[in-house]
Amino acid sequence: MTFTVGYVRELVARLLHCAGLPSPQAEVTATSIVLADWWGIGSHGLLRVPYYLSRLEAGGYATDAALTVVRDSGAVVALDGGGGLGHWQMWDAAEIAAQRCEEFGVAAVAVGNSGHCGALGVYTGAATRRGLVSLVFSHGPAAMPAWGGSRAVLSTSPFAAGIPLRPRPAVIDMALSAVARGTVAQYAQRGEPLEDGWAYDASGSPTTDPGVALSGMLSPLGGPKGYALAFLVEALTAGLVGPMLSADVPDMFSPDDAGRPQRIAHLLITLDPAALDVSGVDADAAASAQRLERLAADIEASGGRVPGRGRILADELDDDGELAVEPTVLAALSRWAAHFHLSEVPVEPVI
Repeated sequence: MTFTVGYVRELVARLLHCAGLPSPQAEVTATSIVLADWWGIGSHGLLRVPYYLSRLEAGGYATDAALTVVRDSGAVVALDGGGGLGHWQMWDAAEIAAQRCEEFGVAAVAVGNSGHCGALGVYTGAATRRGLVSLVFSHGPAAMPAWGGSRAVLSTSPFAAGIPLRPRPAVIDMALSAVARGTVAQYAQRGEPLEDGWAYDASGSPTTDPGVALSGMLSPLGGPKGYALAFLVEALTAGLVGPMLSADVPDMFSPDDAGRPQRIAHLLITLDPAALDVSGVDADAAASAQRLERLAADIEASGGRVPGRGRILADELDDDGELAVEPTVLAALSRWAAHFHLSEVPVEPVI
């Protein structure tokens, strides 16, 4: 079914607010969620809203959480998320990272003791709109074994990168597992089997059953090389920022874990191309920007595709645009709307 972006965004914000999230945070979170769906990353969009609502109601995400500064050394800032939902926290952290990068040429902003924050690529926009490069890392519940290991010790180790290009940036957003857990949840909702080689049950036997996979393990993307990169992401987030390793993070998809804080870690690194350019002391961002544009042009001229190029930024979301919502997701949102006694329960398309 198809709805307007504005309708869906307002509905999600109202649901989050009914679950206890303050309105400003609910609105930012709703925008982040809807943008993920607009990009086609449904595994980290509306599909997740019912799980967020369950955790907010059960106390798994603190509704009164605030970002507090643990330490600030100028180019490096460490923030404590107070156990809150991650979207609005990463939104604020991304702005801080971009502002500090403009001042220092490079910035690293860590957010620890946070919650799931959706699609990481959303948070590259604060940097790329300023002509800066953005790297974003996060982690979550353990879902991947070490290469040669027999139990899950790493999360899907997601990361994103934003490269400033005209008229829109290239945005890379991916997990380092063969498939994102949100995608597995989508398959489970549809009742469809997974592809061979994606997942294992808890004992390590291959499975195509998405329900079994959600309580089991996922294969690393690219075998041992993907595992090595996943280890790096775990080290940068859970290891450096903390306070918990992925092996200790409660599972969003488990009802039994709904009331347990996730305490997830995120890390943003922002780079100013002009500060890194070796073209000369008088060079500004123009030289590096020209090389990035040439790189993209060469790729496209060769018949290739620049990853994630053309994805709109959050401030470009058109409330009159059309957004398709899967029936299973719509049904879940409708149940929550009825639960909160909202006057408009989304059972029919509004366009």
